[in-house]
Amino acid sequence: MTERKLALNNDILMSIEKPARYIGGELNSVMKEKTQVKLRFAMCFPDVYEIGMSHLGMQILYGMFNEMPDVWCERVFSPWTDLDHVLREEHIPLFALESQEPVKGFDFLGMTLQYEMCYSNVLQILDLSGIPMLQKDRTWEDPILIGGGPCVYNPEPIADFFDMFYIGEGETKYPQLFDLYLTCRDEKVSREEFLKRAALIDGIYVPSMYEITYRTDGTIDKMIPRYDTIPKTVKKEVVRDLNDVYYPLKPVVPFIRATQDRIVLEVQRGCIRGCRFCQAGQIYKPIRERSVSTLKKYARELMKNTGYEEISLSSLSTSDYTGLQELLEYLIEECNQKRINISLPSLRIDAFSLDVMNKIQDVRKNSLTFAPEAGSQRMRNVINKGLTKEDILNGAQMAFLGGWHKVKLYFMLGLPFEENEDIEAIAELCNEIAALYYETIPKEQRQGKAEITASTSFFVPKPFTAFQWAKMNTMDEFIEKATLTKKTVLNQLNKKSISYHWHEAGTTIMEGIFARGDRKVSKAIQYAYEHGCLFDAWTEEYRHETWLEAFDKTGVDYSFYIFRDRNEEEIFPWDFIDAGVTKKYLLKEWKQAQAGIVTQNCREQCSGCGAGTYQCGICIQKK
Repeated sequence: MTERKLALNNDILMSIEKPARYIGGELNSVMKEKTQVKLRFAMCFPDVYEIGMSHLGMQILYGMFNEMPDVWCERVFSPWTDLDHVLREEHIPLFALESQEPVKGFDFLGMTLQYEMCYSNVLQILDLSGIPMLQKDRTWEDPILIGGGPCVYNPEPIADFFDMFYIGEGETKYPQLFDLYLTCRDEKVSREEFLKRAALIDGIYVPSMYEITYRTDGTIDKMIPRYDTIPKTVKKEVVRDLNDVYYPLKPVVPFIRATQDRIVLEVQRGCIRGCRFCQAGQIYKPIRERSVSTLKKYARELMKNTGYEEISLSSLSTSDYTGLQELLEYLIEECNQKRINISLPSLRIDAFSLDVMNKIQDVRKNSLTFAPEAGSQRMRNVINKGLTKEDILNGAQMAFLGGWHKVKLYFMLGLPFEENEDIEAIAELCNEIAALYYETIPKEQRQGKAEITASTSFFVPKPFTAFQWAKMNTMDEFIEKATLTKKTVLNQLNKKSISYHWHEAGTTIMEGIFARGDRKVSKAIQYAYEHGCLFDAWTEEYRHETWLEAFDKTGVDYSFYIFRDRNEEEIFPWDFIDAGVTKKYLLKEWKQAQAGIVTQNCREQCSGCGAGTYQCGICIQKK
């Protein structure tokens, strides 16, 4: 086994916040003898340790790669600002947790890109590792930089920094990619030749293999491969059977509390609902379930191998999992014996869900969460939420009768086709729910006043959604809408029972630019990083003025990406990706949204989205 010597001495570790982020050696982490492996992979989450260690996808790939005898996968996270300063001052290269050795010496550096506001951290990782930021400047002395995760469904704003992207679910093509890499190194071919061959693997997108031309109005004219052999489109990878794929039954258990500090059981992938604002609901189609028997086995193993005190069911919409009742009955019995809590995110508030929650330990300490997304029924139809006002009020009433008096409600502001009446309806709905509490629960049975917490985020149009054609609100418009919401809350009869919070608008603007940007945006990202932008997802670190300066100094008109209408024929930067759902289907949904017409969910009726080409999950069950 490789001998470990910590990259940071005791003086440094004692001088920084949370030194346990950087020392490795946790339960279930994997050590190998580096002379016995052929390929070393540094798996990076470009944010702090606690957030990265909460990500199931990273645990899946870490465990899967380390089951390969010739591969050693280690972990890397963004050093927080205190250690970032020390590494630069002391000229210490960024290192992987397991071996404590420099990242630059690895064969691959893989980054999971979960949210757009981590892009400056991508450059931090490269900078601290001594790896050239631009792909064109790298040699075989540098690792192959590969990106994955939801952000790669439009990788163009960061395409100049990456050697390749993996489009889709990571369990399928990595063995083939690793074999190709080892073959190319044995044959001593050029880095360019390796990238050219890698671009032929399904799901692998190599930006340097494509040339882009633009029209005079700034939109894309065409994107063409540089070689005849390179595919014009890249089709996402999908795991067809979730019962026959690797799952991390011995996940690494952090020394310090992670953001999601619990066992995670992924019950299904995909979603039947078809909300028009939701990118995840489209890119993870078709919906595929794990069997209850498989999940029972996973739960037993995970409880034995981790020591966690809580278990969570993970999916985009857990209520839609068809085996939920049987699975929960099993877990309640098992977890009560072992004194383990059960966490149930993403449940629809109905009689069954509330009955289950009543049986779970400590649940009355928490509030119940609804996500109506919009205040008025008209807007819920526009976004295809599939939730009526009656559903919301019935759910709230059942919750109050079940003993809850705290309710959290999540909404969005700035949705397409939104009117002031729709915004005011947010406060009015909160008021009705508060009033319902006082009408439903006699005064002598109340545990206190109703506590209704409304939170609004600002809407960002995303690729592969019906709203990818939509114009985004300006920062001033967002603030005006939040102010109107606050004002309307204060005018409600039950205002003392309602509290209201809204999301920061500056980061929303940047997220919108990165979500639908093209390769020209990369110049601004690099400028912003070089002028101090880092950890942009953290409110206290975000520097809005520096970002505006970056666009100005690099000649990038950021308003082009967010503040204009798009016509039906426009070629989008991400159109080269085949995500299953077709552009024709999304355009139809865009028009349905304008008309306020609801599309039925996948279990009620197939909407012909295109995901049926994968021949798995609900798409074949419906036939």
